[in-house]
Amino acid sequence: MSFLKVIEKYEKFNFEDYFNRVTDEDIKRSIYKNKLNEEDFLNIISPKGEKYLEEMAQKAHEISNRYFGKTVLLYTPLYIANMCVNRCAYCSYNHDNNILRAKLTMEEIEKEAKAIAKEGFKHIILLTGESSKDTPIEYLVDAIKVLKDYFPSITLEVQPLSEEDYKKAIEAGADGLTVYQEVYDREIYKKVHLGGPKRNYNFRLDAPERGAKAGMRNISVSALLGLNDFRREVFLTALHGKYIKDNYPGVDVAFSAPRIRPHAGTFHDIYPVSDKNLVQCILALRLFHNNSVINISTRESASFREKLIPLGVNKMSAGVLTEVGGHCKDTKGKGESQFLISDQSSTEDVKKMIKRLGYQPILKDWERI
Repeated sequence: MSFLKVIEKYEKFNFEDYFNRVTDEDIKRSIYKNKLNEEDFLNIISPKGEKYLEEMAQKAHEISNRYFGKTVLLYTPLYIANMCVNRCAYCSYNHDNNILRAKLTMEEIEKEAKAIAKEGFKHIILLTGESSKDTPIEYLVDAIKVLKDYFPSITLEVQPLSEEDYKKAIEAGADGLTVYQEVYDREIYKKVHLGGPKRNYNFRLDAPERGAKAGMRNISVSALLGLNDFRREVFLTALHGKYIKDNYPGVDVAFSAPRIRPHAGTFHDIYPVSDKNLVQCILALRLFHNNSVINISTRESASFREKLIPLGVNKMSAGVLTEVGGHCKDTKGKGESQFLISDQSSTEDVKKMIKRLGYQPILKDWERI
């Protein structure tokens, strides 16, 4: 069994025809159901559903408070390498881009860890470019072993690994996995992935499931909004998460809704995703996945992130640098960033913003035993 079976089910599905047939009554009924099905998700993500964002927001706010209280979990990313063998049209790390490449040593990784830990973070995401040659599992395991002395929760966002390699990462101290499919439409996937192992659509699609089988505690899935019609992509993202939940009930599934940001390169074939569109995506995900974490990164502006918290977002990044290293003076400027961030607020500013809204910033919700 694979999520590919679900993808195949919807490859010839006429989304436009379905959306044209959705009625106001369909949307209202779906909003107020206790448990939404696939048809309900399509109803509330439809163009006509935009008229009901206020009602959706009230329901999403109620659901979030019920399951998570008024809390927001904070984390920060740690980029330890930006070598990449893929040729992704939308990414600065594209193998063909002439950028400053770097890979941190274990000593440098520990310096970064100490600097990040001083800010109070207990949850980090460990990121690299995708190159099994430059950042093999042995390198990742060594990095995790360094970091686990500082952080009780370490999430990997690296090249897709085998089930056996995910087990090695877990044994070293990792507990989370983030694998974004980028775009679920297989034709567009071929178009934007011009070379490298990332062209293997199926291997990437099944990576979250391999992580679940290996024993990852939490898994985050998403599409990169802007590569295709956002409604189709967020729908398949929601179903991907449902597939993991249904088949691996011990795994916590999280969602994100990243919009494409400025980057090195010349890719401009972007499907617009407005602020209103993104709000609809987040509300639909919260109504469909009541008890899942929804994350918003610094791809979005500080003012917009603030508005999203009452709508269902309960996890966000802070103190973000998307360059390799940079958290301490010894590693600053070693390697160029993956994309330009929008919210450049300090960690303290993010905490103050959360408190101002009447929410509590959480820096730790997990202890490694």
